[in-house]
Amino acid sequence: MDGWNKLSNSFSGMNLSASATKLAKGFNSSVQATKERLGTVAPEEITELPQEYKDLEARVDALKDAHIALLKITNVYETETYDYPVQIQESISELSTSIGYGITNFAATNLKGTNLPAPAPVVPPAQQHKTLPHALGRASTTAASAISKNAAGAEDKLGKALGLYAEGWEKIASARVNHDTAIRGGFLHPWQQTLSTSINVALKARQAVRVSRLELDAAKQGLKNASPARQEQARIEVENAEDDLVQKTEVAITLMKTVLDNPEPIKNLNELAKAQLTYFSTAAESLSSLQGEIEELSVAAEGEYRKSRDH
Repeated sequence: MDGWNKLSNSFSGMNLSASATKLAKGFNSSVQATKERLGTVAPEEITELPQEYKDLEARVDALKDAHIALLKITNVYETETYDYPVQIQESISELSTSIGYGITNFAATNLKGTNLPAPAPVVPPAQQHKTLPHALGRASTTAASAISKNAAGAEDKLGKALGLYAEGWEKIASARVNHDTAIRGGFLHPWQQTLSTSINVALKARQAVRVSRLELDAAKQGLKNASPARQEQARIEVENAEDDLVQKTEVAITLMKTVLDNPEPIKNLNELAKAQLTYFSTAAESLSSLQGEIEELSVAAEGEYRKSRDH
């Protein structure tokens, strides 16, 4: 550590250009930070920052952690497939099909005018929404169709019930698309923006304070160890470092207060809750309606079943 002190003092004693002086400051700050990590600097030799600053630091850290915690979960809304049950299987199948369409259309275009038979161009099927509500709706429609085809002309209550269930989930599926769009626009993207801009700006200002504080404490060490011939210059460096720390601390306090006073996070959270309320209300209304009709079919089917067993 004594070697570092000597090297640090030798840097301070040189008549350096502005860039070299900056380099020397950076080196001295790194030495100071290392000493503090190793516990070789007495606590009273570390400049104490204002209590207001430290309180704001803790609150900004809590705000940052809150944003990160919610983003870990709500990031799923970036893609609609977050609850799609057959995403992996369909992705593999669609990749294979897409390659097949590409080869066929390539051949159809490039074999024209040659002696080789050219296949007819093919149009890929329209893209389908991949959400659990859409999957339930499509599966129920397929099931209802399969039952109806084999009903032998008679009304099949299960087929009708499946049709009602499919219709209900089609309404829910449409609401689900609107739900995800509303969350991305009203909550997710603004929430991410707050984290990456205003909170990040405040964190950078705090880092500038940390660097300035290290430079001040390094300058104080330089003054403490300065030779008589360099005492005045070292004192000026300490004064300049003190002014710089005060200025950067004030800037950081202002930025942290601005972040903490910003009403956007609460507004964004309200948009999340509102989108979810609209979606789940639509789902509840649709399911309540179809469940009532399916229950009537269930009661009728059970009555017919018991009646047939009585004869």
